[in-house]
Formats: sequence, C-alpha cells, structure tokens
Amino acid sequence: MTGPAIVVVGPPASGKTTVGTAVAAALGLVFRDTDADVEAATGTSIADLFVTSGEPHFRALEQQAVVRALAEHDGVLALGGGAVTSAATRQLLVDHARTGAQVLWLDVDVASAAKRAGLSRDRPLLAVNPRAMLRTMLEARAPLYAEVATVTVSTSGRPVEEVVAEVLAAVGSVQR
Repeated sequence: MTGPAIVVVGPPASGKTTVGTAVAAALGLVFRDTDADVEAATGTSIADLFVTSGEPHFRALEQQAVVRALAEHDGVLALGGGAVTSAATRQLLVDHARTGAQVLWLDVDVASAAKRAGLSRDRPLLAVNPRAMLRTMLEARAPLYAEVATVTVSTSGRPVEEVVAEVLAAVGSVQR
C-alpha cells in the first residue's frame, strides 16, 4: 500500500482533526489535513478563500491537495468535509481503499455538530443558519461518505477518547 494508512472523512465538526491527530499519535504516524495544505499553499484561510474566490475555486484547490496528499503522505490524512462532493475524489478514495488503506467516516448528528461548530466564522458554509445548513449538508453528503468509507464511527455526544478507542479497534494495526 502506498499513500495514507487512514484517510478521515466526515462533515464539519465531526472531529476529523481532533480524532485524526489522536489516532495518528497512538499509531506512531504523522497527521496531515488537506484544509491546512490549501491554507499553506494559498497563504489565506479557507473562509477567506470562499469569500474572495468562491467555492468552485476552493474545491479545485482542495481536489489538487487531496491528489497530492494521497500520493505523498503515508500517515493519517484528514480531508475537508466537502471533499467527497467531488466524484474524482470519491473514486480516488475507493481506489485507495482497494490497496488496503482504511477510509474512516466520522459520522455526527446535527445537535452534536452544531454544538461543536457554534457560530464559527471559520466555517463558511455554516455562516447563515448553522443548524439548518448542517442538517441539509449531513443529509446530502451521507451517501457520499458511505460510498467511500471502509469504517464508520459515530462521534455524536461522545468523548474523544472513546471515539479514538473505537477507531483503533476498528482499524486494527496499520501495516506500513
């Protein structure tokens, strides 16, 4: 297998960065986040990219970041919540899973996601009516996450340590 041992997908506020970082540490792997890659490459925040360049431009940059990270990174990789809206990204993830990698879907309910996201200005798609947008987003994207996932773990109303323990049990020992 080449590329990340575990790719973490899920909606905003599902815990991708928090859980992904903890899982990587527990497995002795390096954590990487494609949103951070896009921000580093552009020198601006995701929220500002949405405002200044629009969502389609951001999604193109995100697609490039995913391709690059899947090719370069061999640890735990978190993708932005909307990365799975790209059919090309979904195909890359399905193909990556065929090599023996795990694609972990961190599922979350609306109440838990809304509580975690709060009224954060860093989440541009949740800026207007966060609870309604989250509900719509979760419903629309759930089939996309399901299409690529090899493991699904709910983070709803659960402490990070409990989620990490379930993920570690589900993914077993990662072979490198």
